[in-house]
Amino acid sequence: MSDTAQILILYYSKHGNTQKMARLIARGVLKVAGCEAIIRTVPVDGVDEAMAADPYITEQELADCDGLLLGSPSHFGNMAAPLKAFIDSTSQIWLNGGLEGKPAGVFANSSSIHGGQETTLINMMIPLLHHGMVLAGLPYSEKALLFTTTGGSPYGATHWAQTGDQRGLDNNEKQLCMAQGQRIAQLAKALKHS
Repeated sequence: MSDTAQILILYYSKHGNTQKMARLIARGVLKVAGCEAIIRTVPVDGVDEAMAADPYITEQELADCDGLLLGSPSHFGNMAAPLKAFIDSTSQIWLNGGLEGKPAGVFANSSSIHGGQETTLINMMIPLLHHGMVLAGLPYSEKALLFTTTGGSPYGATHWAQTGDQRGLDNNEKQLCMAQGQRIAQLAKALKHS
């Protein structure tokens, strides 16, 4: 068993916004000594893995992670279908308790400012609770939560992208992504070595 805590950042991204968030979250993970960020995406029908922005996730990688950050665009207040399809396929990990007691967080983006970001985050939490994961959000000690006018929530990092990808992540959204990665990494490291 490695001493390094492996933090899996698993996402689906259609326009690249969730992918950008995943990369910022990874930067936060890497701020914690002894932690490694592993970025993966999910298979999409009609898209060859060689064309994907990041490698496709395997069930073994999910089972082996020490912490998880799950990200998706908001599709009618819920996670995107490709991410949900992968999560729905993890029954064997659930049966074996492979994720029990591991820390997890969620992140999302939407094209409209009231596009269901928080319901998407909550809906992504439900299967993680079924897996027995320990959910962690963003505390208000993260000052960006007090000043953001676009994205960010105590439930997890969010981003308001406008239609497609017209609006990049602002400084508050970036800070919250990195803070969330750092928080899950710290928790995973502490739990792994307890």
